[in-house]
Amino acid sequence: MSFSDIVGRLSNIMQSVGFADILDIAIISVVIYYVLNMLKKTRAFQLMIGVGIFFAVYIVAITFKLKATTFLIDTLLQVGLIALLVVFQPELRRALEQVGSLNMFSRSYMRRRTYEDREVEQLRKAIAAICDGVERMSEKQTGALIVMENFNRLESVKMSGTPVNADITPELIGTIFYDGSPLHDGAVVVHQGRITHAGCVLPLSDNLEISKEMGTRHRAALGISEVSDVIALVVSEETGTISYAKNGVLRRNQDRHSIYEMLTKEFVQPIIDARDKGVAGGFLRRKNDE
Repeated sequence: MSFSDIVGRLSNIMQSVGFADILDIAIISVVIYYVLNMLKKTRAFQLMIGVGIFFAVYIVAITFKLKATTFLIDTLLQVGLIALLVVFQPELRRALEQVGSLNMFSRSYMRRRTYEDREVEQLRKAIAAICDGVERMSEKQTGALIVMENFNRLESVKMSGTPVNADITPELIGTIFYDGSPLHDGAVVVHQGRITHAGCVLPLSDNLEISKEMGTRHRAALGISEVSDVIALVVSEETGTISYAKNGVLRRNQDRHSIYEMLTKEFVQPIIDARDKGVAGGFLRRKNDE
């Protein structure tokens, strides 16, 4: 068989299948990939394996005409859909949050504007103040949880907290997370170099690989980083260890220098890179009042 014959056969197959069929298969493949990627390392993935075994038994029962087994499975299937919705409710909520936050397309929604050198410097000072505050919390072994809002907005999270709208200082961070403060158990949300809310409640991660040594703050940091593009800083109350969560991954045993470098790379460097490439004013995360 010549090369031209092979090409001709492939062309005929493509014509018979059609563009709509190819697009249909591609969409289903992407959906299945993202669903499995979201559910891995969670209890839902184990439940999916159980459901797969259940349907395999059902197919075997139908193939070999096992009447009793088929009748039992048919009866269970009548209420199975409702049961799955109840069991998978946390995972379904998380998937909808990810779709609603538009993580995959967030950079398409960045707003362009002129970003003055003064504003860049203020952003650097805010990052330095956060690092100083986190370092002080670590030295005093005071628990702290700071969420750095990125492109995705955390409106539902902010509604659970108390509005602050203040410039960041190490003293303010220490006051919020002081053990006697009514806001110390929640998270602080930072946007555009300012503390917008404090005492916020975050969703907890149900990742099965999280160490049992990690407390609620670490699970909350992981949980919010799984459903949004934030950077969540955590200070352990027991050990004073500094950690940060990004994209569902927790990186522990950080220090002031590493945190400063990471936050600068995440929030300041994109603006500088955009200017170097000639983008008018660079890309800027949206203002609170816009």
